[in-house]
Amino acid sequence: MNADTVTTVPARTGKAARLPKGWRVKLINTHGSQVVDTWAFNATNMSECMSMEHSRSCLEGLMCQVGDSMYTNQRRPILTILEDTSPGVHDMLLSACDTERYHLLGHKGYHENCVDNLKAALAKLELTPPEIPSPWNVFQKVVITENGRLEIQPPPAEAGDHLMLRAEMDAVVVFSACPMDIVLTNGPDRRPRDVQYQILHS
Repeated sequence: MNADTVTTVPARTGKAARLPKGWRVKLINTHGSQVVDTWAFNATNMSECMSMEHSRSCLEGLMCQVGDSMYTNQRRPILTILEDTSPGVHDMLLSACDTERYHLLGHKGYHENCVDNLKAALAKLELTPPEIPSPWNVFQKVVITENGRLEIQPPPAEAGDHLMLRAEMDAVVVFSACPMDIVLTNGPDRRPRDVQYQILHS
């Protein structure tokens, strides 16, 4: 894709893009309340990928903020947060939704899901993920209750909120406009929405 072009990720689908070192990507919550499962891979070695467990360890926390980097499974920074106009609520705990997740929630048959969106988006770049890492669930609100349970709550992100991320190595980024329409992941109306991203030169 051409740099500086705004790309739409239709609701329930995913897209992947190459992000050279030093380039930035602006991820936009176009209509508000939409969670974006986000992955990043080392463009020259797909086995090195953004890792939530390593990021939590390196950041010594469950949340990230402007100035923080997200780390790979080799404990190297891959994306750095330069701007965040949202309330700054981004989940680092939950796995990506998959077919089995929807079956557990009572849905019968196939349901669009973030794992398949990841695979399909990378396939368009003729790439295959060697594993399915836990995603960075941008804009998702998950709270830990008093009894230690995880509770999904409506995301506080509003229309137009965005993150600006800088690649710290040649990377491939993947964004999935999460298809969840059963629980509160994408807001009280449980309606998945489009999002947008823009690749910017360094």
